[in-house]
Amino acid sequence: MKVIASSLRKGNIVDLDGKLYVVLTAESIHPGKGTPVTQLDMRRISDGVKTSQRYKTTDQVERAHVEERTYQFLYKDGDGFHFMNPEDYEQITVQSDVIGDAEAYLQESMMVKLSVHEGSAVSIEIPQRATLEVVETEPAMKGQTASGSFKPAILSNGVRTMVPQHIVTGTRIVVMTVDGSYVERAKD
Repeated sequence: MKVIASSLRKGNIVDLDGKLYVVLTAESIHPGKGTPVTQLDMRRISDGVKTSQRYKTTDQVERAHVEERTYQFLYKDGDGFHFMNPEDYEQITVQSDVIGDAEAYLQESMMVKLSVHEGSAVSIEIPQRATLEVVETEPAMKGQTASGSFKPAILSNGVRTMVPQHIVTGTRIVVMTVDGSYVERAKD
């Protein structure tokens, strides 16, 4: 199916010269003069080679047919990451190069969207937010404002982030899975 280059987003699968690529970043560039372009950073699915392409925003690109299905994360072992389709209990194993940065936020029984092409997963979409526990941070200081300043913290998944001064070790917080940034204290 042909689509215009400017409509491509992160996670889309495109077919270039008979090879499948997953879009890592898609950026529209509008220079002061000249034609607007779309810069695509992609990874070839077959061997993991990364490439960059520039297209005029109106150029046609072949988008590969993939099925997006919801899967439940089960566990990780030496073979890869194991997911289960909650509708028919079919299990699928996904390699770590497909999971990428999302690995840090995968939690047992988390529901994710996997893009499947001819029986193998080619990309993953995890929830935008994850609830994690702060395992290490500086103690709260008296006199610090609750909203103004941030301090470094390490979360239960090993990710470093910045949290408000009132957050202490053991507090569960909500973070954005895109960049690990603090959103709010968890309500559970």
